[in-house]
Amino acid sequence: MNEAQTRLELITPALKDAGWGEVEDSRIQVEYSITKGRLIGHGQRQDPLIADYVLVYKGRRLAVIEAKKQDKYYTDGVGQAKRYAERLNIQHAYSTNGERIYAIDMEEGNEGEIEKFPTPKELWEMAMPVKEIKEKPEIWNWKQRFQEIPYELYMGKYLPYSFQENAITKVLDSIGEGRDRLLLTMATGTGKTATAFHICWKLFQAKWNLRRDGRRRPRILFLADRNILADQAFNAFSAFDEEALVRIRPEDIRKRGRVPKNGSVFFTIFQTFMSGPDNSPYFGEYSEDFFDFIIIDECHRGGANDESTWRGIMEHFSPAVQLGLTATPKRDVNVDTYEYFGEPVYTYSLKQGINDGFLTPFKVKEISTTGDTYQYTDDDEVIEGVVDEEKEYTLLEQNRIIEIKKIEQYRVKLLMDMMNQDQKTLVFCNTQPHAAAIRDLINQIAESNNPNYCHRVTADDGALGEQHLRDFQDNEKTIPTVLTTSRKLSTGVDAPEVRNIVLMRPVNTMVEFKQIIGRGTRLYENKDHFTIYDFYQTAHKKFNDPEWDGALVVPEPDTPRPDDPEPCEDCGQIPCICAKEPEYCDECGNAPCTCDTPSRRMTRIKLSDNKVRELDSMVKTSFWSPDGKPISSEEFIRNLFGDIPSLIDSEEELREIWSKPSTRKQLLEELREKGYSRQQLEDLKKIVHGEDSDLFDVLSYVAYHVDLVPRSERANRAKLYLDDYDPKKQEFINFVLDQYVKDGVDELDDSKLPELLELKYRAIANAKSELGDIQSIRSTFIDFQEHLYRQQAS
Repeated sequence: MNEAQTRLELITPALKDAGWGEVEDSRIQVEYSITKGRLIGHGQRQDPLIADYVLVYKGRRLAVIEAKKQDKYYTDGVGQAKRYAERLNIQHAYSTNGERIYAIDMEEGNEGEIEKFPTPKELWEMAMPVKEIKEKPEIWNWKQRFQEIPYELYMGKYLPYSFQENAITKVLDSIGEGRDRLLLTMATGTGKTATAFHICWKLFQAKWNLRRDGRRRPRILFLADRNILADQAFNAFSAFDEEALVRIRPEDIRKRGRVPKNGSVFFTIFQTFMSGPDNSPYFGEYSEDFFDFIIIDECHRGGANDESTWRGIMEHFSPAVQLGLTATPKRDVNVDTYEYFGEPVYTYSLKQGINDGFLTPFKVKEISTTGDTYQYTDDDEVIEGVVDEEKEYTLLEQNRIIEIKKIEQYRVKLLMDMMNQDQKTLVFCNTQPHAAAIRDLINQIAESNNPNYCHRVTADDGALGEQHLRDFQDNEKTIPTVLTTSRKLSTGVDAPEVRNIVLMRPVNTMVEFKQIIGRGTRLYENKDHFTIYDFYQTAHKKFNDPEWDGALVVPEPDTPRPDDPEPCEDCGQIPCICAKEPEYCDECGNAPCTCDTPSRRMTRIKLSDNKVRELDSMVKTSFWSPDGKPISSEEFIRNLFGDIPSLIDSEEELREIWSKPSTRKQLLEELREKGYSRQQLEDLKKIVHGEDSDLFDVLSYVAYHVDLVPRSERANRAKLYLDDYDPKKQEFINFVLDQYVKDGVDELDDSKLPELLELKYRAIANAKSELGDIQSIRSTFIDFQEHLYRQQAS
């Protein structure tokens, strides 16, 4: 039997004999999806993790089973079963070939062969802490009550993902145990709002409340720091009855003369709760025990930026169970948040989300220009302000204290030439005026003639900016395509189509960096990756941080400052501001604000024509290893140099493999499995200056030190063999070679033949009348490729 037959005829019947799927409240979940598989380019993914069986009883996942076909050894699936159990937080795992069963207890460390699968009741007693249940029945009654509430349809999706279910279970179990301060750390794009919805739904349906009497449904507050976040959550909770949902707005309170109290799930922002009459906050009109459960979205922002506001509201409602949601792991800049809520009950990081295929991978292009430093000379013109003729102005000072439009124009031109101008893009600028200047330059340089191609969305843009943002987020709309901002869009932008994030300002803290990167991580159709264009050489330091998604960086004890301190290498400031999240002014871009300091007002410079002509740039592309770690281009080439010989013995064998579409495709697949995606190989061409060469020549150059040959030269040499074909086939081969020179080796793939024939002859029937039957055409198309790759570079 193969594995499918073994499962159908041996394993599933054995499970049913044990009562699974037959006993009430027991279920067999077949082919349970754990991950989607990491995106690796061209619409392809690595293999997902799928458990053959998950056994569920009374709403709890109790066991995972890995099945192997009948003639495999029965413990061959042990490694997979253990891995799946760890991912799903399941205690019991089994490996079987249908004839013998091997059992593993992940908590106790016991394992060995058993005669048959345990019944649902037996497995329940094995998995549940019977002694604790007897000693504290009220705790376990609530924990089980939550689990037995079925999941509700959320935004068109019935069941949460496996990691979301882990988070939901951890939170609800903690509530059942009586904990009142909880924290979930989940990377942006992994569905914190969806997770919060399922938690609230189960609490609501179970009639849990602070009294824990099961007689009244809870009153829940969803608290955010941005209206857009509160609105998104309000809309996402649409499965609740309309009468149960209440959106608290200042204008509604003023109109009614009181805060709303009729409802079950309330949504508002910190600012609304603080904006009562006569300096008396609106939240004070609610009794301290009015809310049973409070969710604080993006809780690290409230804690880090305005602790008194955040704490004041939370302390007023101190009896409530409070759940903080954050996308950033514990750092020294948000440690107060973690101290308040305690260690996370569950963490799901950016790295996990990308490797599991629930988030989009990224690549980084670091861009430096000769304009990154500037010193005034007499041929430049001071348009406004005062320039220090002795000073060399750094990149960090540009667009904060000095503005040089021609340099910004050069940077924008570089960006527009590099990126796909049809892709949705977010550009983060130093200040609001800087964001306006970049918006204007983008609209001037863009290929699009639509006046709404690029808009600015900042605090000063008000309601109009919010409308631009809503249009940008609408996946059905292509305009606006680009938004510029200073700091407004670092959180709260749910726009899955975003494919480019541009850093035209420094990002000083890891917390802010993670928030910004989260704007691009959401999955979208045909989106294999997003690109970070970094003009401040910030991103590589943040991505290479050894603490990335790791534990807290414990600050060093205070040490005396030297008399003449040096600027910090990371943030460029004296004193260093990396260790705290500064309050930047959106107008001047400085922290603290220097708007009222005459000597620090913006100086505007018109660059001389000679300096404009001398502007130059360098772009560095980052590569990523199969396990998601950043590596240098040199390391990427070294790895490739080491791996190619494991697949191919010689340059001649590579030539032979490459000359046939079928074996060429197989080799590319083998390289992909080793972590070399097609996109990475295309980037490699740029690193070795082989953009005009065939990928074959690039691989030969890397592995066997063979000189690069341009595609045009390879095609011209291949034409020496045209006499082997009749004139009509010669004409077709010439056409194919032209497409190859223009677009590369993909034009030689077997699957491209119909498209090439239609492009050349407008219809397959016309091609057949000119060239003969399809088999003959295909033979010509494939055989000629041996001539194309036969010639050695000379």
